[in-house]
Amino acid sequence: MLVLLPPSEGKTPAPDGAAPVDLAALTSPALTAHRDVVLDALAAASARPDAHDVLGTTPGLADEVRRNTSLRTAPAGSAADVYTGVLYGAADLTGALASGGEAARRAREDVRVVSALWGALSPADRVPAYRLSMAVDLPGVGKLATAWRPHLAPVLDARAAGDVVVDCRSATYVGAWKPAVSGPRSADWVAVRVVREHAGKRTVVSHNAKHTRGVLAGHLLRRAAASPSSAAELLDAASELVGTVIGTEVGSGLSYRLLETTLHDATTRSGPRTLELVIG
Repeated sequence: MLVLLPPSEGKTPAPDGAAPVDLAALTSPALTAHRDVVLDALAAASARPDAHDVLGTTPGLADEVRRNTSLRTAPAGSAADVYTGVLYGAADLTGALASGGEAARRAREDVRVVSALWGALSPADRVPAYRLSMAVDLPGVGKLATAWRPHLAPVLDARAAGDVVVDCRSATYVGAWKPAVSGPRSADWVAVRVVREHAGKRTVVSHNAKHTRGVLAGHLLRRAAASPSSAAELLDAASELVGTVIGTEVGSGLSYRLLETTLHDATTRSGPRTLELVIG
């Protein structure tokens, strides 16, 4: 399996004194040259008077934008620690990496965070905290989803070929790389969709969706059975969570369970199948 995650919007800086990023040591060295280009372009854009307009940030994020100007020397930590938020809290990639054994191997080798700055990272890769969205049109680079496409395709196509891709990304990050669903490097591409059932109606949710995707990712890393290698096997793995309490509603404090899992066919010839997770 290949589990694709979006980066968290907020990031936790590594402790002062930690070693800086080593671009050559990051996963997928074929991406190093473009990482270098984007890193320099981000530093230049972040030093501009109109940096907030260029990066689509608010003045309240001034410190984070300023930090972008010195990322080569900033302290770095594992991506599992730097990326924080609802999805990452539920997946607990840090715990998986620290556990050793199969869960740690899966976290290192079977999970990739698709990033506007780094392209694609393993949770074990060491990076500094930064602020950059894939939706940005970065001066000197262009629209980042478009700019990353030719670089990510050969790397991720080779990794995904013949396997199941568990896609937990948002649409902005899907734009940077889409698995091939036909041809010699085709993959079984499955997008994860979460809906909430209440009073007989099903609605799309945001916060709980992120949490539920994180729970699924963590389950796939830690389950005793072999990793799924097809959409059907992914459905079976997700179904193991049906009936279990997987989270708590923000505000009400009420717990919610996974009620149902369904695998839907692709709606377009080149699109993904959908794994629908119903919570309530």
